[in-house]
Amino acid sequence: MNPTKTKAWTKIQQHFNKIENKHITNYFNQDRLQNFSFDFNSIYFDFSKHRLDEKILELFSELAKEMQLESKMKQLFSGNIINHTEQRAVLHTALRQQDDTPIFVNKKNIIPEIRNTYKRLENFSDKIISGNWKGHTGKKITDVVNIGIGGSDLGPKMMVQALSDYKNHLNIHYLSNIDPFGLDKIIKNINMETTLFLVVSKSFSTQETLTNAKSIQALYIDKFGKESIAKHFATISTQVTKAQDFGISPENIFPMWDWVGGRYSLWSPAGISIMLAVGIENFNKMLSGAANMDLHFKQTDFNKNIPAVSAFISILYNNFYEFETETCIPYAEKLQYLPDFLQQLMMESNGKTVDNESNKIDYQTGDIIWGNVGTNAQHSFFQLLHQGSKIVPVCFMAEKANNSTKHTENHLILLSNMIAQAEALMQGEQNANPYKNFEGNRPSSTILLDKITPETMGTLVAYYEHKTFVEGIIWNINSFDQFGVELGKKLANKVLNELQGKESNTHDFSTDKLISLIKK
Repeated sequence: MNPTKTKAWTKIQQHFNKIENKHITNYFNQDRLQNFSFDFNSIYFDFSKHRLDEKILELFSELAKEMQLESKMKQLFSGNIINHTEQRAVLHTALRQQDDTPIFVNKKNIIPEIRNTYKRLENFSDKIISGNWKGHTGKKITDVVNIGIGGSDLGPKMMVQALSDYKNHLNIHYLSNIDPFGLDKIIKNINMETTLFLVVSKSFSTQETLTNAKSIQALYIDKFGKESIAKHFATISTQVTKAQDFGISPENIFPMWDWVGGRYSLWSPAGISIMLAVGIENFNKMLSGAANMDLHFKQTDFNKNIPAVSAFISILYNNFYEFETETCIPYAEKLQYLPDFLQQLMMESNGKTVDNESNKIDYQTGDIIWGNVGTNAQHSFFQLLHQGSKIVPVCFMAEKANNSTKHTENHLILLSNMIAQAEALMQGEQNANPYKNFEGNRPSSTILLDKITPETMGTLVAYYEHKTFVEGIIWNINSFDQFGVELGKKLANKVLNELQGKESNTHDFSTDKLISLIKK
């Protein structure tokens, strides 16, 4: 159904009209933190600095019930076909399930297959980490290059950077862009005799991934012969025959299931670079942390459900306040790739204009999310956050303790900046000089991790996944397809043929001019 036609939406609009111009500071009383903050799995979520009251949350809970969120949650976890446009189940949560409760897809229990696959992954990782895996010339592996793009790159890269305190001796690299600059840089910085390449492509035909993989394959064949490929390449793909034709040994081909979307694939074999970077035990702790958030999401009332409350807040800003974007500011260099990861998770999931009944939507969907690390961000775009004409809700994030450094004073300065920025955005400061006046009333969340660990990172990513899911249900859209990425790729193949002189097509004047300039 159209959410804007529900009874709860009308009630939210009526109550919103009463509170729209109320200042955040006027909401603060002794119950504010109790009602708008949550302490879960060593992470503190503070939603108190937002332009809303308890009544709004109650009404959004009513809206969630009208939009059948509870039954959709059950379908998500049970293996029902909820990605209806592609006729697929959505079961990334099954990959981190901690018990063996059966989950059926097409009448087949998938849990035994998951368990067997992870045993294979663990054996594979153990051979590489221990040094028992030898390259073509008999040397141990020192470097691992993950070749993938989108979900096959962003999630694993983000997680490996976040868990840098837990890294072992292996050097992990990521190659995604088809720009040869990245390829050339990696080739310069590795020893071909001691490097393993992971080709992550469900179809084993993703243009960027296969182009990069074939470029590296050619170097190995030229230097060591085709038999060297089996010692230096593994893949995560459904296309076993294509991978074998490439030269990859069957025991080094791992599955990608169609019930795991790309942006959720860090939990799957596509996240093997995480396991190689931090070890099997820490990878399993990451899964456990995510499973804890899964249980919270399934078992908690909507008005105390952390992902649901966060989703309600974003929808309030998107559809009622009509704020255009939101920003994620991690005050932790280890989380520098988190905004990039969230862009794919949230914008690819919910950037839709057609609802679940194929109707054109007449209301706003999708979060536009962007960001950078603090305190760097303070010296670039915070001017707009504090005094700009656009209001941008902020999510601040940091770890309370950083035991990996001796420079504890630096860490305290970092945290003091984060806390002060959130306070300044909310409080503002009145000044007779209009250029120095701060209106305040600018909303923010703060997510404070006791420490960045495999468990807390698993919990954090699962929180964002479920938040995105709730938004999609309330907006009545399919959060799990991504047809919007396909048209440009299809047209790119036509343009490439023209640049290579294989065919000739007529485009608009601008496109024809660009093609002619490059062909010269």
